Formats: sequence, C-alpha cells, structure tokens
Amino acid sequence: MELVSSAWHVISSAIVFVMGAFIVSALRAPFNIKQNRAFLIYLWHTLFCVAYMIYSLEYGADSVTYYLKSFQSGFEFKLGTAGVVFLTSFLTLFIDLSYLGVFLIFNIFGVIGLLAFDASLKVATLNKSKYIKYMATLFVFLPSASFWTSAIGKDSLAFMAVGLFLWAALNLRRGWGIMVVAVLIMLLVRPHMAGIMVLALSGALVLQRNLALSHRLLMGGVAAITTFALIPFALNYAGLGIMAEMDINTVSTYIQNRQGFNQEGGGGIDISLMSFPMQLFTYLFRPLPFEAHSIFALVSSIDNVFLLLVFLSAIRGMLLHKRHNVVESRTYMWLYVSMSWVVLGLTTANLGISVRQKWMFVPLLAFLLISHMGRYKRLKVIDHPSTQSSVSKL
Repeated sequence: MELVSSAWHVISSAIVFVMGAFIVSALRAPFNIKQNRAFLIYLWHTLFCVAYMIYSLEYGADSVTYYLKSFQSGFEFKLGTAGVVFLTSFLTLFIDLSYLGVFLIFNIFGVIGLLAFDASLKVATLNKSKYIKYMATLFVFLPSASFWTSAIGKDSLAFMAVGLFLWAALNLRRGWGIMVVAVLIMLLVRPHMAGIMVLALSGALVLQRNLALSHRLLMGGVAAITTFALIPFALNYAGLGIMAEMDINTVSTYIQNRQGFNQEGGGGIDISLMSFPMQLFTYLFRPLPFEAHSIFALVSSIDNVFLLLVFLSAIRGMLLHKRHNVVESRTYMWLYVSMSWVVLGLTTANLGISVRQKWMFVPLLAFLLISHMGRYKRLKVIDHPSTQSSVSKL
C-alpha cells in the first residue's frame, strides 16, 4: 500500500493540510490561544501523525485495517468500529483521498481536541505560577497525547470529543451545543463512554445546589431521560445486554470476557490478575521506565512519570490548601473521571491498549490536578468566556 498513488492524491493531501491550518486559525479566537502557539500545536501533532503513518506502513496497525475496509464497507452505518470505517469510506470513495490524506483528516480531529485541552488548562492556571503553567504546557505536548490521537481510528475522534467536552464543561450555560456535539462524536466511536458522559451530567445536576430547584428539576429530568435512553443502548453495544437482565454474575462474567479480549496488544503487563486498587494504578501510571520493553513503552513511561508527579503534587495541594484556582464546580468532571477510570481499569487487561484509551478521561483529570496545584489566589476579573461570573457551576 502506498501513501499516494496519483497527482490528485498529492494535491488533495496538500489541500487537507492547508485546510487544517485554516481550522486551527478559526478556532484560535474562541479557544483564546495565541496564533503562534496554536500553529505550533498543529505542527507538533502533525509530526506525530506522519510518524504514526510511517510506522503503520512498516509494521501494521489498526489504521491500515480501517483504510482497507473502507473500500469494501458498502456504506453500512453503525457505531464503533463500523462508524469509523463508514467515515473513512466517505473520504476514500467519494473524495478519493489517499492513505496520507485520510491520516491528515483524522489528524485534524486530534488537533481540535488538543487545542480545546490547551485552552481548558489555560483556565486552570489563571493567576498561578509560571512553574505550574509550564507543567500545563507539558501536558499538552506529551507525546502520548499526540501520537495515538493522530491516526485513522477511534482515538482521534474520541480525543476530540473529550477535549470539546472539557471545554464546554467550563461554561455549560453557553456550551450546551458543544457538549451535545461532544457526546454525539463519542457516541459514534465509543458509545459506552458517551453513556458515562451523560450519566456524569445527570449526577452533577442532582448534586447541584446553586441552581434554582425548578431549573435543577428541568435540566435533571432532561439529562435523566437521555441517560435512560442512552445507557442501555451503550451497554448493549459493549456486550452487557439489557439492564433489566443484569446481575452481579453477569457483570463479573462480562469483565472477565473483556479482559480476555484485551490480552493482545503488546502491553507486556497483565492487569486482570491484580487487585482493584492496583488495577487502577497500573491502568493510569504504568508502564514505568524500568518496565519499558520497547521505545514506545519507554516514551509512554516518561509520560506516566510526569502524570504521577502531577497527581502527587495535586494531592499535596488538596491536603494543604483545600481551595482551587478555578471558579467552576468540578462535580461533573470528577464523576466522569471516576466512572471512566473504574470502567476502563476493570475491562482493560493490557497496557498496550490502556496507554491509548486513558486519553478519553486524562484531559479532564489533568484539568482537575492542575487546578489544585500551587497556592490559591483570588481570581482577577478578565474577559474570558470560561471565567465570567455567569459561568455554570457544573
């Protein structure tokens, strides 16, 4: 398989790259990111896109499978893997994009998520020290955040959904439209995670004290109806069946089966036989450098060390200062992070998969951790859509 095989493939790939630059330029203002920084993020992410693409051609990857299946899918729309194939088919059969061109399209999805992530961390670091702002910047430029999210597949779309999800959560009164888009994108690729998104929203509305009771009942009712409609569907997609038929044995059997499905993937560490706390720790923070068995594992381990240090620093900040430097209530984010971490930690047995999938909740976790680092300072009044007094308390 070739990257390009015609003059149109070369031209269309160049058009896609330029289109990505225009999209980045258009999003720079609403995300309140400086132009140079926005384009640096785009070029950085594209660098990993090219690296992943070359690697996939040399050693094989899911992206190759998605691309080849797109020529024989028959345009049958389904969720999950079939949804990605359906989208790829549109790009290959209708627009006649090459492997390079399709990669660059999915790269744009990942860049949008990374820009939203960067903009959200900027809110978390308002009035904080330069050291903490550098830590936030390092989060955005972690190799794992760009490598897995730049390829043809579910990860780029899921990361875009999570980035938009986080950005919308900072001002939910103004961000409902973005939130709906984020949930729908996640529904396309990972319906069970979309269910967790809506479930977290429902829980946050129930626990919210700053809204009038009538507003809480109205919004909570809408969220609850959506949850009851979405969760069973997501569970059916994930293989758990109808909720009414579930019991503890069914759930236990499902978890064991999911762990068995995920044994392959080159992760090198089997999570399934560990205790529950160790499963959670391993899913998020391993492999560590002394466990690395390849160059990819080594890079991931460096990212994990950084994440662990930030996690410990944030815990220290919570114990010492107890107050944070953002005006948003993070109930919604904590619920999503907690549920995602538990579900993914229990159903994923191999670190080769966890290093990719954990980015479906790490952006929100990073925001929460960064917001607790350093001493509390009173916020200055600034003209920023996510920090005005009308901000939602979800």
